[in-house]
Amino acid sequence: MPNALQLTGVSKSFDGFKALSDASFTVKWGEVHALLGENGAGKSSLMNIAAGLYAPETGELLIDDNKVQLKGPADAARERIGMVHQHFKLVKPFSVAENILLGLPRSDGSHRKRLRETERLIAEKAEQIGFSIDPKKTVADLSIAEQQRVEILKVLLAGAKILILDEPTAVLTDQEGERLLSTVQGLARQGAAVILVTHRMADVKRFADRVTVMRGGRTVETLDPQQVSIADLVKLTVGESLPAPAHARSEPGPALLSVRGLKSPEIGGRRILDGIDLSLRGGEIYGIAGVGGNGQSELANVLMGLPEPSEGEIALEGFGDLRTADMDQRRDLRIAAIPADRYGLALAGGLSIAENFAIGQVHSGRYGPFWLLREGRAREETQAAVERFDVQGVRNVRQKAALLSGGNAQKLVIAREFSREPRIVLAHSPSRGLDVRAGAAVHQRLLAARDSGAAVLLISEDLDEVLALADRIGVMSAGKIVAEFERPADRQAIGKAMVDHV
Repeated sequence: MPNALQLTGVSKSFDGFKALSDASFTVKWGEVHALLGENGAGKSSLMNIAAGLYAPETGELLIDDNKVQLKGPADAARERIGMVHQHFKLVKPFSVAENILLGLPRSDGSHRKRLRETERLIAEKAEQIGFSIDPKKTVADLSIAEQQRVEILKVLLAGAKILILDEPTAVLTDQEGERLLSTVQGLARQGAAVILVTHRMADVKRFADRVTVMRGGRTVETLDPQQVSIADLVKLTVGESLPAPAHARSEPGPALLSVRGLKSPEIGGRRILDGIDLSLRGGEIYGIAGVGGNGQSELANVLMGLPEPSEGEIALEGFGDLRTADMDQRRDLRIAAIPADRYGLALAGGLSIAENFAIGQVHSGRYGPFWLLREGRAREETQAAVERFDVQGVRNVRQKAALLSGGNAQKLVIAREFSREPRIVLAHSPSRGLDVRAGAAVHQRLLAARDSGAAVLLISEDLDEVLALADRIGVMSAGKIVAEFERPADRQAIGKAMVDHV
């Protein structure tokens, strides 16, 4: 049987930076082939070439062992290649069905008729996969996890036979991720070819037939995941073993942030936030676990100061109602915010790395008056922060932030937010889509903030992340905290609380 997709001798540069150097990758029909590597290793660049988004400078791309040239995503789609990107490609004001309709071949009939047919197809495919998606719902009203499901449905309904999934389970619960990967594994067994770009070693071990490791833009090795341990996979990926997060801590202090009876307006007979009660204590990480779409994003938005109408109490010790604080006051109060959508809410990709870092201190006058900024000092401090927080891929702090890989973009966000020792840390899915090294670096920063006396709120749909870091865990369902657990928490009990209240 011919290979489904083969890339050989591929090189690609961006702004003088060699992202790929003689890289190669082959996936066969009927297999799930995992692609591992640190953020910035070249995985996404290689897969973007396979999806027709980038043109290689050198190298060949073969489909069914026949050489092809992809001039764009439309050519890739005609070759039945579909990619689900880590950072979503959705039109937020459109409905789920309208977004998916954009990716389907043009057919006869009115727009309304085609939309109804698309809604029917979505319902059928969602039921087959086990997703819960309302085809008529606006994408802007969906959680990050729900948006990921829409992306997956969009590719499947477009008829792709070569599926490239970039971190497909990063924002799914254990049960959802297992169901999804079982589904795509089934598609492979039916003859499709699946490329799984992931950082979850357990997923590789359980669902991948082969795994290729990349480092520094080059292909390191391809092997059978059943013949290698997770520890060896980690070592191949990062070049060394990584320490486990430390858990020792002193007794937590008093509550620094108290949320009482937090509710959002009633819409259609229900509230997205329906009476949230929780307290964040100094020297403690409070983790929120739950199935996506149960109000986690809305809670994060309210606490981070994004416009979300709400009633109830959000009391910051020594200040009062946090909702009355503007962004400058939040900086002065040493509140660090790490949103789930780092490119949409935390960074301006079109601005430089220095501008993204310095903007957190412009209001304070640190760099002079806003009409005569001391850009040299801003660049110097940015460079120091880049080195201190190990932000890789920075050739010059004047380069655009959009050129950073996901993990390094997250490190830049954390460098800015932690530039002054935070008192409150609000983190929503802080390691989503990051490789093991970048994820470990984020976790160490959260633990260090806790150990320095900060109150840390960790909202994550990755239960492993919550269990690894949280001192107390609240389970969120239907817009409220339905159960709380002290460390060490029982995974099965948490999972039961998550599904019993859905």
